[in-house]
Amino acid sequence: MEFNGCFSSCNRLQDDNDLKFLLKGSLLLKVKSSSWRKERFYKLQEDCKTIWQESRKMLRSPESQLFSIEDIRDVRPGHKTEGMEKYAQDVPENRCFSIIFKDQRKNLDLIASSESDANHWTAGLKKIITHSSSMNQKQKLQHWIHTCLRKADKNKDNKMSFKELKNFMKEVNIQVDDSYAKEIFQQCDKSNTEALEDDEIESFYKILTERKEIDRIFSKYTSEKEPMSCDRLVQFLQEEQQKEDAGPETALSLIERYEPSEAAKKQMTMTKDGFLMYLLSSDGDIFNSSHGKVYQDMTHPLNHYLVSSSHNTYLMEDQLRGPSSTEAYIRALTKGCRCVELDCWDGPNSEPIIYHGYTFTSKILFSDVIKAIKNYAFKTSPYPVIISLENHCSLEQQKKMAEHMKDILQDMLVMAPVDGNISNFPSPEQLKGKILVKGKKLNRLEDTAGANGNNNHVEAEYVSDEDEAAEIEDEVVKKEIEQTEKSDKLTLAKELSDTVIYCRSVHFTGFEESRQSQAFYEMSSFVESKGLRLAQESGTDFIHHNVKYLSRIYPAGWRTDSSNYNPVDFWNVGCQIVALNFQTPGNEMDLYQGRFQDNGFSGYILKPEFLRDVDTTFNPKSIVEGTWWTQKKLVVKIISGQQLPKVNKGKNSIVDPRVTVEIYGVQQDSDKKQTRVIENNGFNPTWDEEFEFNIDVPALALVRFMVEDFDVSTKNDFIGQYTLPFTSLQQGYRHIHLLNRNGDPHPSATLFVHIRIQDNY
Repeated sequence: MEFNGCFSSCNRLQDDNDLKFLLKGSLLLKVKSSSWRKERFYKLQEDCKTIWQESRKMLRSPESQLFSIEDIRDVRPGHKTEGMEKYAQDVPENRCFSIIFKDQRKNLDLIASSESDANHWTAGLKKIITHSSSMNQKQKLQHWIHTCLRKADKNKDNKMSFKELKNFMKEVNIQVDDSYAKEIFQQCDKSNTEALEDDEIESFYKILTERKEIDRIFSKYTSEKEPMSCDRLVQFLQEEQQKEDAGPETALSLIERYEPSEAAKKQMTMTKDGFLMYLLSSDGDIFNSSHGKVYQDMTHPLNHYLVSSSHNTYLMEDQLRGPSSTEAYIRALTKGCRCVELDCWDGPNSEPIIYHGYTFTSKILFSDVIKAIKNYAFKTSPYPVIISLENHCSLEQQKKMAEHMKDILQDMLVMAPVDGNISNFPSPEQLKGKILVKGKKLNRLEDTAGANGNNNHVEAEYVSDEDEAAEIEDEVVKKEIEQTEKSDKLTLAKELSDTVIYCRSVHFTGFEESRQSQAFYEMSSFVESKGLRLAQESGTDFIHHNVKYLSRIYPAGWRTDSSNYNPVDFWNVGCQIVALNFQTPGNEMDLYQGRFQDNGFSGYILKPEFLRDVDTTFNPKSIVEGTWWTQKKLVVKIISGQQLPKVNKGKNSIVDPRVTVEIYGVQQDSDKKQTRVIENNGFNPTWDEEFEFNIDVPALALVRFMVEDFDVSTKNDFIGQYTLPFTSLQQGYRHIHLLNRNGDPHPSATLFVHIRIQDNY
């Protein structure tokens, strides 16, 4: 069921040998354990977007045997996953590969019958993934509709009957009454054959994807049925998009990039199709594309930045029984995380292990985690990674930890003050490609620099930083702790102590005590409840503390389900290392991803000047005039939605979407407003509703757009969201490309909005 303009991922790769092999399919060995290794047939479907996998399970639905190329995060050749390292060492690496998924699904570890077959699979999948990610929004829409058309064509005759058309409408998430569906059908059925084919399907596609709201904007700047001239495009950019410096050069570059008609390009004009392509592109996105690169000054001291940080990084699920995995570190690091946590305990064969102490979470080798950090630390960002050690090991295994870090990380590991500086933190720029260790330390930084420390061990004074596991509020854990002979002192090996340079863990006793006696390289960790109390009761003191020192916040012990707290309150007082459970999706991780997509997804965000000033009087709980007081009025118009995905996969389920716009920041800026519910239309709902928000401290504000499927009787189902800093908003007509619950993009789901920002003095 092809139609003109329909895009297929296979089209441009149709002569590729790797793709031909995948379309034909092959037998692969699926590996689950040392005793489970079974032959299964895998095949790329004709849509080049899904893989069919053979299953021997009884009563398994056809849909469950498919997975989408969109769901693949990575394809790794060789023994590059825990499963392959454990269960496939007897097979040559050149026959092995693994498929890593974006969500919480387990890796798919596979063995091909030959090196050639393995190469076809890894190369072919990577080509399709690359090709798919380079598709523009219109191509994604065309491909998605084409896939739905194929699915609706039950008898595979490349025609669409009226019944198939109605099924298709449900498939794309829009409910229409029979009379309207019949009207569209008859309008397109020029041949009067009671079936649509070829050009008739093309006509149906055009009716279906018509964007009347775009037509109205376009017609405002053009004569009837004429393309938009270069001058009129400049006018649109200046008046609507608030690009005051836009001139003919800017307009011509947009025409060159997004105009599909060569004739229009030659005339230096933009057609309606080109205009839509521009609005769906990164240039038409709500997020300022210049903030997608590192644009902030990266030469300030390390403590002047917010740092993307993970708590209990080794866990894939909950805090009590979930699996520990090196894959969790890889996922966190590739999401831009710059501070990871290692909970270290004595393991068998004199090898330290990592797991959540006193619980039933599984165990992984310390050395394997350090290898994973080395391999993935700088894939997403070149800026420094902090290894936060929670050390419960014996003296001998501590020495082993130090040995592994030195041997594996080598020059990456910071083992001495940078450029001999012992009076202030180095900058992220100076620490590019470097790894720091946070933990207990025997001597002062000055002693390390002078190599004067000669004690082999000493008892650490406090255990609070070193035994967060003991804070878990679970009866089984509490009994386990009671039965363990536990000292509140720790014997620390000099070898491990020497790996700690700029992040020495110390117990927090009070802001005044810190001012008088704490060295700049000493830092404290605060459980969320204590940190929140300090932020609320002593906000300005906490900010002053964070101007000089690093602070780390971690989740409360009762969060055994790995839930998260709201990080915004801690960012508002300048806390740098606000650690969340990266494995748990939700509002909190949405805010986290929104904050750290800024500055090129580098994992480092420069704090506003008023959070770096030693004399600041800023207090987020009591806003008075100051440099932070730059009042703005944000006017948001929610115009329409496009291709919102079905939440309930039931055949007759159609979503009833509602949009919520939320502001997160200082308390008086926090706000939330909602549109009305649009019933039975997830394909192209229209709201045309406008909201106003007053924002006093825009430097700390985040804006979140969230779409739900409204339900009168039960909890609303989450459809998608997008969060970004207020300072990264682009004005004018903008598309918002929605993210799913795990923070990955929906293939074609968008909101169309208009943004206006005004001074509010």
